[in-house]
Amino acid sequence: MLPRPSESSVRPRNLQDPLAYLEQGLPLDDGHNTHYRPRPQSQLYHDSKGAHDREMYEKTHIRQRSGYLSPTLGTFPLPGGGPAGNEDAGTRQRKTAARADQPINDTANSEGTAGLGGLGLGLGLETRREKDGQVVFEKPRQESDQAESAGLTGKDKKAFILLVMLCKLQGIPIGLTFGTIPFLLKPHVSYSQLALFSLSSWPYSLKLLYSPIVDAWFWNRLGRRKSWIVPVQIVLAVTMWIVGGRVQGWIDAEEIDVHFLTFIFVMFIFFAATQDIAVDGWALTLLSGPNLSYASTAQTIGLTIGSTLSNTVFLALNSVEFSNTWLRRVPSIEPAITLEGYLKFWAGVYLVFTLWLAFGKKEEPTSDDDPDLDVRKVYTVMGSILKLKNIQSFLAVHLVAKFGFQALESSAYKFMEKGLRNEDFAAIHLLNTPFELLGASVAAKWSRGDQPLSAWQQAFWPRYAIAAMVMVLFYVFPEGHVGPGYMGAFIAITLMGSFASTVQFVGVTAFHTQIADPLIGGTYMTLLNTVTNLGGTWPKPVVLKGIDYFSRSSCRIKEESGVISLRAAECISDHGRAICAQEGGVCVTERDGYYAMSMICIAVGVILLVTFVLPTTRRLQNLPMSAWRVKIPT
Repeated sequence: MLPRPSESSVRPRNLQDPLAYLEQGLPLDDGHNTHYRPRPQSQLYHDSKGAHDREMYEKTHIRQRSGYLSPTLGTFPLPGGGPAGNEDAGTRQRKTAARADQPINDTANSEGTAGLGGLGLGLGLETRREKDGQVVFEKPRQESDQAESAGLTGKDKKAFILLVMLCKLQGIPIGLTFGTIPFLLKPHVSYSQLALFSLSSWPYSLKLLYSPIVDAWFWNRLGRRKSWIVPVQIVLAVTMWIVGGRVQGWIDAEEIDVHFLTFIFVMFIFFAATQDIAVDGWALTLLSGPNLSYASTAQTIGLTIGSTLSNTVFLALNSVEFSNTWLRRVPSIEPAITLEGYLKFWAGVYLVFTLWLAFGKKEEPTSDDDPDLDVRKVYTVMGSILKLKNIQSFLAVHLVAKFGFQALESSAYKFMEKGLRNEDFAAIHLLNTPFELLGASVAAKWSRGDQPLSAWQQAFWPRYAIAAMVMVLFYVFPEGHVGPGYMGAFIAITLMGSFASTVQFVGVTAFHTQIADPLIGGTYMTLLNTVTNLGGTWPKPVVLKGIDYFSRSSCRIKEESGVISLRAAECISDHGRAICAQEGGVCVTERDGYYAMSMICIAVGVILLVTFVLPTTRRLQNLPMSAWRVKIPT
């Protein structure tokens, strides 16, 4: 309880400013502050590090519908509000800076929050919204260590597990589309055809176009997010079952219809991307404010498990050699798991989990205080977000930040050309999994400080170093047998690259959860994640086509009359090399475009990092939360 002032104390002229009360020693909770009118429909924020700067209070995105925060009270009803008034010049200057970019939901919002900034109160409080207009503040945590050591609550742990499960199912079609199918196609198609198939990932980059529909249309009885997750997973289950019975024939065809396969897997990714919109929005309300950074950890763990099962584990079990060596006593010509059996198995898992989600998991209903958002309003809000200068800068960063790693991402195909097998990559990816999970845990804790993008920023340099080392490894690839020394170096570099990549992904996604508004969480998170994905998608066809463009390879057939060189294109794909061998020729690589594209990617990436990416993100991460918010129409 703050000390009661003497009777001679003069009450502040502006009774709407709580800072004026507290600066003069007048308590907010002694029953005499009946003229105090705090702001309405405010936004409460909490800094997980317990920093006492007012700008850092805007961290948890927990929407408080009415009221003001008092560090000495548990629960109290709150009246209407107005602007702050009686304040010193320094306070006014800090408030002006906090409001420089954009107000949050109303003019008084950032002003009221700013009133407590200079008091040094560690408001590490749990909050919950009540229907009767009251706000409950549970146990105060005054020290940053206590805030961090509290960790996940029981409710947060259940929410965390649910998010992991949802993301794991989301990772199944992703692992197939981004990893398994390209590996199965690689022996039969060229890099240009693989570039065409890579377009199947574009729904992830274009989901922003329809994310407002996912935010605005829902059946309240089922839940805002379940209204989309449940039907989408049912459609995915049915599609997997149907495609499972036919896809192997499409891949084994003498002439593969890459356009048709691309269309089929575009559908898979479209459904997975729609689910991702709903899950992103749900995560912002499933987890409590101080633990929002764990949403990206759950996503990483779930996607890692799902994509590993669909890529690494499946490729191993789909290998006849692996199955005979490790799983069978009596050899067979059939793999342990076929693509048809795998897809039909997961179709069943999808269906069972979706039925449990529909009937066994209750989603919190929308609040009566939430604005009534239709599709038009959500698109309007999204347009307002896109007009924010800092959002435009951040999206520009996302579009170019991954360019330097694109040749590295394509290096697996080149090592397969050199002689590494699918089974080798499967074993390496299995070793990768614990490193990815470790990277997710490290990045989640690293991103809870007042520099949330530091993990993402610092991981750039090791990733560029790894890209250069992989290029060297490819250059010194041994002819014939691959010894344990070379394979050990390859595995070590791959594991380091996986760890750094995971740190970057979790770090930047944690920052997204901190700045996104929960009311339009699906749209806001989708906007940020979509452009992030697009930054890794648009360069991929360019790089793959660039490798083909810079490569020079010919099939040389020795005859009595001399050596005949055929068209270079016939030695670009594994299929072309096989035809050359059937003709009695040998494919000779005169120039490998992989080196040229690797050096171009690394050089351009480093220049962009030093001149644009790092300076911009260092500035952006220090902005107040008000700079990332817009007025939401009611």
